[in-house]
Amino acid sequence: MSDGRFWLAGGAGVAAVATLGSLWFSLGLGLVPCTLCWYQRILMYPLVVVLGVAALESHNTIWRTVVPLTVVGASIAGYHSVLQATTASCTFAGPCAVVQWQTPVLGLTIPNLSLIAFVLVTITVLAGSNLVEPERQL
Repeated sequence: MSDGRFWLAGGAGVAAVATLGSLWFSLGLGLVPCTLCWYQRILMYPLVVVLGVAALESHNTIWRTVVPLTVVGASIAGYHSVLQATTASCTFAGPCAVVQWQTPVLGLTIPNLSLIAFVLVTITVLAGSNLVEPERQL
């Protein structure tokens, strides 16, 4: 497996763990996702398939598709994290600022974990992509 495919597969793995984690929070623990959580899910879930196919096909220009999704997702997750840290209410429908769950050791909330996942996916995609177009032979 080439380095690019390795990084893209790693990004697909991170996206898969984030997707399964969000499903575990809602289906396993019974936590109701707020509006901001839904937006983050909408941006994360397709990355599993997109990056998985890109890794299988060694599609190194996939960053053009993935990075806009991860940047928007990271922005929403960052905003959501700030809301939880600074306020007890939210302008969106649902309990966006309510902390429903925290990691036992580090105290990270669900939006914090989402932010970490979006950043990791961005890093893996950029590391595994061919950002410099190869020179064309005439």
